[in-house]
Amino acid sequence: MPLMMSEEGFENDESDYHTLPRARMMQRKRGLEWLVCGGWKCLCTSCCDWLMNICQTKKELKARTVWLGCPEKCEEKHPRNSIKNQKYNIFTFIPGVLYEQFKFFLNLYFLVVSCSQFVPALKIGYLYTYWAPLGFVLAVTLTREAIDEFRRFQRDKEMNSQLYSKLTVRGKVQVKSSDIQVGDLIIVEKNQRIPSDMVFLRTSEKAGSCFIRTDQLDGETDWKLKVAVSCTQRLPALGDLFSINAYVYAQKPQLDIHSFEGTFTREDSDPPIHESLSIENTLWASTVVASGTVIGVVIYTGKETRSVMNTSNPKNKVGLLDLELNRLTKALFVALVALSVVMVTLQGFVGPWYRNLFRFLLLFSYIIPVSLRVNLDMGKAAYGWMIMKDENIPGTVVRTSTIPEELGRLVYLLTDKTGTLTQNEMIFKRLHLGTVSYGTDTMDEIQSHIINSYSQMHSQASGNTASSTLPRKAQSSAPKVRKSVSSRIHEAVKAIALCHNVTPVYEPRASVGGETEFAEADQDLSDENRTYQASSPDEVALVQWTESVGLTLVSRDLTSMQLKTPSGHILTYCILQMFPFTSESKRMGIIVRDEATAEITFYMKGADIVMSTIVQYNDWLEEECGNMAREGLRTLVVAKRMLTEEQYQDFESRYSQAKLSLHDRALKVAAVVESLEREMELLCLTGVEDQLQADVRPTLELLRNAGVKIWMLTGDKLETATCIAKSSHLVSRTQDIHIFRPVTSRGEAHLELNAFRRKHDCALVISGDSLEVCLRYYEHEFVELACQCPAVVCCRCSPTQKAHIVKLLQQHTGRRTCAIGDGGNDVSMIQAADCGIGIEGKEGKQASLAADFSLTQFRHVGRLLVVHGRSSYKRSAALGQFVMHRGLIISTMQAVFSSVFYFASVPLYQGFLMVGYATIYTMFPVFSLVLDQDVKPEMALLYPELYKDLTK
Repeated sequence: MPLMMSEEGFENDESDYHTLPRARMMQRKRGLEWLVCGGWKCLCTSCCDWLMNICQTKKELKARTVWLGCPEKCEEKHPRNSIKNQKYNIFTFIPGVLYEQFKFFLNLYFLVVSCSQFVPALKIGYLYTYWAPLGFVLAVTLTREAIDEFRRFQRDKEMNSQLYSKLTVRGKVQVKSSDIQVGDLIIVEKNQRIPSDMVFLRTSEKAGSCFIRTDQLDGETDWKLKVAVSCTQRLPALGDLFSINAYVYAQKPQLDIHSFEGTFTREDSDPPIHESLSIENTLWASTVVASGTVIGVVIYTGKETRSVMNTSNPKNKVGLLDLELNRLTKALFVALVALSVVMVTLQGFVGPWYRNLFRFLLLFSYIIPVSLRVNLDMGKAAYGWMIMKDENIPGTVVRTSTIPEELGRLVYLLTDKTGTLTQNEMIFKRLHLGTVSYGTDTMDEIQSHIINSYSQMHSQASGNTASSTLPRKAQSSAPKVRKSVSSRIHEAVKAIALCHNVTPVYEPRASVGGETEFAEADQDLSDENRTYQASSPDEVALVQWTESVGLTLVSRDLTSMQLKTPSGHILTYCILQMFPFTSESKRMGIIVRDEATAEITFYMKGADIVMSTIVQYNDWLEEECGNMAREGLRTLVVAKRMLTEEQYQDFESRYSQAKLSLHDRALKVAAVVESLEREMELLCLTGVEDQLQADVRPTLELLRNAGVKIWMLTGDKLETATCIAKSSHLVSRTQDIHIFRPVTSRGEAHLELNAFRRKHDCALVISGDSLEVCLRYYEHEFVELACQCPAVVCCRCSPTQKAHIVKLLQQHTGRRTCAIGDGGNDVSMIQAADCGIGIEGKEGKQASLAADFSLTQFRHVGRLLVVHGRSSYKRSAALGQFVMHRGLIISTMQAVFSSVFYFASVPLYQGFLMVGYATIYTMFPVFSLVLDQDVKPEMALLYPELYKDLTK
């Protein structure tokens, strides 16, 4: 990025001339000339970057047209593609660190006292008497910050210096990540990080798609399938990307990582080719290519990438102990002033009394101990080291050294459910067909039905094809004919095996050249070599179950899917359309054509809330969903609809038209899809279970006995969350549960809050929608009632709602909060809490990296809080009191000395004796309190009530 725009460059900036009035243009030109002529060229790059950052924050983000391989055609200037996690630069480092130190009253006071020694009339000792302790404190702080800052700089430099292949007219050239521009064609190899937001143009994979890993973007470890733009994927060679005249129209940069709207246009063909671009055609920065080699055109760089826009600057957490010590320091200062005034008063205000007053303030300044912060900081470092070296909680990482004692004062623990209290490992538990239900002990019956139905189908061969198509086509017009249980099971299992976004992946084989490639589906379809990849563990659990009962998914690409029957026959289905799951729609669908019979079927599965209005009338769905949820199962409703060729062609034309629209595309596409979602045939209801983590129950019991109130915040449905709360003993068996009824208005919220107020010692279960209504109208009343509950469960919570609940508790109660989670959706909650704990789970390390403390298992929370948190707080409190006591001793001796000698403002101890007393001489005895232990860890765990006293 240039330091200063030249005058010529300014005049050539067409966007400014089009948007700014002439007078403002001249004004800006004159301002620019003044800057250049005034000698401001000597300004450092970092200062200029800072000014440009300010300009960029005010600059309105706009949609853009990006020409393939032509960065020079970009109409606007875009930010550099550099990563910067540093807090300071070479010029702002010392001022920044000093500001962070001197905003504390303790250090500011000693700075004023030390500076006063340069005034001869106020000098009462050697300069080093005051400057040595202060200098030592600042040297320790500056060194620690410099090391951290240098590590951040090295990490940034390493990321920005990564080399990528850039495609140009002259061939491939190597380019640094920080030098990549909007419009560049970048080649990314397998297992390489994607450097910027790109539209996916080509891949080396024959299917025209690739997998990417997104664990550092959204916290999910499952691979995501991405699809190349078909127009560029069809080109014979890489160089042809420069022989075509094409551009990408991309929406303005946004926060949402799950949506994208754009179009691809090739102008040199007749007629011009227009192709709709969606989220499946994008490659976001910070994700990693998991298969093949990809080529993409850069559309967003630097601060405009999705990953950077979703990175919130975490607040600088300050512990309650530090705030309390700051207040104590102010109280000691008041005592110091009072003592000095008393001494001057007893002296009789003789001579220059104000000078004597200031000298007394300096003499008694040791009441406020300058070494307090040094001792505490060293103590905190020791506590962190002890936590990481504890063999009973292996793998624990302390990512901040400023708040370990916060672990000893927690009153509220806000926890995620999936992956934190549960293992995020789904097991298929139940299949319900309306009249009959199958559990884990009767799955062999389903298997026998599947084997029989497919053996009959293959034995009858062509005759069976004709007989099976006729009744199905007649179903839409003729009255319903009751099907046999066997045929209903066959339809349900086939639907589950087809309606998903799962892809079977086979282990790579070494080729002759030494490179690895994915084995083709028809080369190695052995079950041992197959793994499933999907965006949700629920999906994988369903496909693994269909495999266990005999119908196996063996291959899948963008256009087809193959299933293997129990007898080994391969059934091929052509994928006509895919409607992925979104948090708004809460359902996913697929349209497939059976290549054997040419039948077109629309399958759909989703949450019971949305599916109940889509499927045909039935009298069992709602009741059975409630029953399964009470067992702690996640439910999915599966339905289908047969389509004629004419119906599908009509739908496809309307759907393609909606996908190309530039305005309200999502609404138009949803409206077209909803036209199909009418009177669908209900096939079955499935239930999968998430297993509890090890030792969840004893851990929650321990925390509850320690006086910690536990709130569970989850995105899951109300019944499932309630069941997990009971099975994990978050809610004890003796306690009642009040399920807050859904409310939509102020009046309903008022009535429901009154009903809840009449309950005593009762756990609360509330949905995110009802919570929003209550907080809008009765925030204070609701939080007051909820805080009296022994446990609270908030279901259907979004990530922003989780963070909002944390902040509400902090504001209304003033108590210390702790948030614990394992996924990217828990990061905002973890960063908002006074103390954030991340668990390294199956959803990646995003929560772990954003947290103050990182654990490997939830059960380690008990020991972390009850043993380490308690001891850290007690030791820091004792250390603070002892250091202050030490300062009071020396100040009392000075007061007695001055009183005996006619209130003379003369120091009792000179020179290094005072410096040594406050630092070296008494440091080791005082610091030994860091190793103090009032009870053994085993006793602290046996009597968690000891922890409760610390919150007072």
